[in-house]
Amino acid sequence: MPLLKEGQKAPLFSLPNQDGKIITLSESAGKIRILYFYPKDSTPGCTTEACNFRDSFNLLKKKGVEVWGLSKDSQSSHQKFRTNQSLNFDLLSDVEGVVCEKYGVWQEKKNYGKTYMGIVRSTFLIGPDGKIIKAWYGVKVAGHVEQVLSQLP
Repeated sequence: MPLLKEGQKAPLFSLPNQDGKIITLSESAGKIRILYFYPKDSTPGCTTEACNFRDSFNLLKKKGVEVWGLSKDSQSSHQKFRTNQSLNFDLLSDVEGVVCEKYGVWQEKKNYGKTYMGIVRSTFLIGPDGKIIKAWYGVKVAGHVEQVLSQLP
C-alpha cells in the first residue's frame, strides 16, 4: 500500500474501542482528528507516546481535536493499558490489521537482525473535511506530540 499524503482523503474505518463501542471516522466529520498508530500496548515507547497525548488532552480538547490511538491489540489489552496509564482518549482495536494496511503503516521492520511485519509508528492529522492535513511515518516518540500540536490550526 502506498503511503498517504497531505490532501488525500483519509481512508474510512469502523473499529471497536477498548469498551467495544464502534468508532467510525465518518461520524466524527467536522472535527479535527489525530489518529496515531503504535506497535503494542504497555511497551516503553508506546506508553510514553500515549502519556504524552494524555498530558496534552485538555489543550487538544479546547481546540476541538479528537485523539485516537490504534494498534492490533485486543479490546481487553486496550482496556488494561488505558486504565493503567489513565488515558483520556479511545484506543481502537484493529486485530485483523485492515486499517493498518489502508493507512500504509503495516510494513516490513528489522530489529536485532530479524525481519518481520509490524506497525510503523505513524500519526495522521485529519481535517474536518476528512482530508489528511499532515502524515508522519516512522515517528520518534520524543517531541512528537509537540510536532503535532504545531500543525493545528
